[in-house]
Amino acid sequence: MDEGYIKFNCHWINAKPIPLIRLREINKWRNKLYRRGLIGAYNNGVGFGNISMRCKNNNFIITGSATGNFHKLTEKHYVLVNDYDLAKNSLTCQGPIKASSESLSHAVIYECSLKTNAVIHIHNLKMWKKLVDRVPTTNKNIPYGTPAMAKEIKRLFREAKVNDKKIIAMGGHKEGIISFGKTLAEAGNILLPNSRPNLMI
Repeated sequence: MDEGYIKFNCHWINAKPIPLIRLREINKWRNKLYRRGLIGAYNNGVGFGNISMRCKNNNFIITGSATGNFHKLTEKHYVLVNDYDLAKNSLTCQGPIKASSESLSHAVIYECSLKTNAVIHIHNLKMWKKLVDRVPTTNKNIPYGTPAMAKEIKRLFREAKVNDKKIIAMGGHKEGIISFGKTLAEAGNILLPNSRPNLMI
């Protein structure tokens, strides 16, 4: 299992934390998803899942790498992504921690959907099995956290009705699901029981 490992060139600028007041809503949703086991860590200690919100343009705040183990997050666990380059497999972020290994996927969703202001990546095997090939699904041969995955998500925006469902099953990333929306509440509620009638699961 290579979950949690950063596969892009991360240009990390060690900087002061983002003020906690700016993180109130994203932290609330991260805690809610953690309590439901949709973000967390496996028995071997490797974390999974991440959450982000847009700041301006394609800049966004995201949970840092290896934060799935923590029951509660503070301002020390979030980072600002301010640039990325798929061709160079690189990403620039600033804050007290490196950006999540799934940051490139978040970045291309913000690029492809200008009305999107929140992206959530969770793990849930039961939900994943029900969603694969029933909602827009990435090619099973493409690994997470790579330029290939980011390009595959772009393909889904061009060829599938991603903006209708606002959810993506990651075919080659077992358990992996991405949701997004205009708000954190919209993106989060897609993943919660009794809040996703359009998914028919």
